[in-house]
Amino acid sequence: MTEPPKRSDSITAPLRHSVFRRIWLASLLSNLGILIQGVGAAWAMTQMTSSADKVALVQTALMLPIMLISMPAGAIADMHDRRVVAMVSLLIALTGATALTLLAWFNMVTPNILLLFCFVVGTGMALMGPAWQSSVSEQVPAETLPAAVALNGISYNIARSFGPAIGGIIVATAGAVAAFAINAVLYLPLLIVLFLWKRVHEPSRLPRERLNRAMVSGVRYITNSPAIRIVLTRTLVTGLIGGSVSALMPLIARDLLHGGAQTYGIMLGAFGMGAVFGALNIGTVRKQLSGEAAVRACTISLAGAIAAVALSTSAVLTAIALVLAGAVWMLAVALFNIGVQLSAPRWVAGRSLAAFQAAIAGGIAIGSWGWGHLTDIYGVEIALLVSAGLMLLSPLLGIWLRMPPVGARYEPPAEALADPEVRLSLTGRSGPLVVEIEYRVAQDNARAFHNVMQEVQLSRQRNGAYGWSIARDIADPELWTERYHCPTWLDYLRQRNRPTQSERALHQSAIDFHLGPEPIRVRRMLERPFGSVRWKEDTPDRAANEVLPVVATAAGSST
Repeated sequence: MTEPPKRSDSITAPLRHSVFRRIWLASLLSNLGILIQGVGAAWAMTQMTSSADKVALVQTALMLPIMLISMPAGAIADMHDRRVVAMVSLLIALTGATALTLLAWFNMVTPNILLLFCFVVGTGMALMGPAWQSSVSEQVPAETLPAAVALNGISYNIARSFGPAIGGIIVATAGAVAAFAINAVLYLPLLIVLFLWKRVHEPSRLPRERLNRAMVSGVRYITNSPAIRIVLTRTLVTGLIGGSVSALMPLIARDLLHGGAQTYGIMLGAFGMGAVFGALNIGTVRKQLSGEAAVRACTISLAGAIAAVALSTSAVLTAIALVLAGAVWMLAVALFNIGVQLSAPRWVAGRSLAAFQAAIAGGIAIGSWGWGHLTDIYGVEIALLVSAGLMLLSPLLGIWLRMPPVGARYEPPAEALADPEVRLSLTGRSGPLVVEIEYRVAQDNARAFHNVMQEVQLSRQRNGAYGWSIARDIADPELWTERYHCPTWLDYLRQRNRPTQSERALHQSAIDFHLGPEPIRVRRMLERPFGSVRWKEDTPDRAANEVLPVVATAAGSST
């Protein structure tokens, strides 16, 4: 009897790939260390101060760096070797954890010092996040990518299931310094595994973008991608409201349940166990529910769970409510993450994931600060009930910002195009470039053509164009002219080769409206010819600065 074929969409399918499996197991240990340190830091703060504001700021200090430096981190991940970026990031976090351990050993930790080094550790993890997540597509085949994304979430939440309970025991028996030291040690396996990973780096034939330009490119792509904008907005709102549970967990354990560090660890473990259960069911949710229905179900369930935590005085009932809260929180966040990761092309994957991280972490960081202030004024119970009420109302956002389908697909990059023919001696910085494309369209198809061109506009702009317009000749109504700019010759070459296969199909659908035996006419013009072109053919450094053109196969084959 033959074995049934292994399903590529199985949650365990990515673990059949050795590189992913080793990195996943090492990251599990790293996540375990982070959670143990989090318990130590939060509980140490409750021992140093009675201010709920200060306790909630521990969560803010860990998450705020993700919001502040995610976009530069994403640009760095897209520009450089992602393996090296991840290793440097881990070294920063390791330095912060080691310094915090030494200071705690010598009894030199104050609330502000604790927050400072939590911020340093958070900075290292913020820099690592986009490089690590965007490299997942290089570790597994495209068909197992959704399962790999879910497994990374499971890794964190397996650690969350056991790490806080272990951390609570460690803090109760050996103090916060032991928790800080264990976190530092558990960074080492992931550093070693990343060092041994023989990543295949495919260098671009074009020079690397500068950091500031790369960040602008990432923001431009997201701004002109309606689906990603909606996902990020909903992610931010969910983080702002739902972050109350994580931020106030030490106070839930201390004030509502009248427990100690061990109770705090067990409650965090319950939340983490629920998150693992939620991650294991991501595939089912993606198949059974639309994006909006899935997020609506998660947020309504989360509202009920938060309300139950607020009203419960029983550790058992609170733990059950936290299991439910963890499951639906994980489902919502994973759905947002998968949607962004499967929608962004490889060239901007790091920056898109950085924006996602900034949205969820920024929401949690800002929300934690707000929930801490509200708790200082009205108490933990009222703060949680307000959070539950707002979460219950959050699905109303779907009226204006409806979630896109959760079944997005990962698109490999389209085939690279040959450079167009040029007869000016251009450097990479020559520009701006103005591109004009003339279409001849039957008047009966004018409205349909114009509608397609609105989609073409977004495609051009998210890949690097600006100043886009479409115009119709008043003396010759069949003649349409598309016009857009690119900052430099290099930017234009990048813009030509960034579209995905579906975007290329969109461009072709616009070309298909063209009438007549002649192809569409494309003009590429240099807007500043003097001062932008090297006129002397024998300039010594010409070879170092020029991008040599290659004659295209057909004038109208691409734009």
